[in-house]
Amino acid sequence: MGKIKKGVLCSVKGCDNKAVRTVSYNVFSTANVSLDLKEKSRRIYLCREHYKIFKKESKKQRVYEKWRIWQR
Repeated sequence: MGKIKKGVLCSVKGCDNKAVRTVSYNVFSTANVSLDLKEKSRRIYLCREHYKIFKKESKKQRVYEKWRIWQR
């Protein structure tokens, strides 16, 4: 059983919602997302609302990564 099923909370400051997704800290930090974290850890747990914000703000970075892989 994973941490999300156990009911871990969102890693964003001021949010007490249950997490629905996880993202590695490396991916989160390279995406230049404007969310403030409670603490730095290997995995970032995000609730539905903050995951939606993360997806919108990291879309450009994901497209660039896809292009970089296709260049090989």
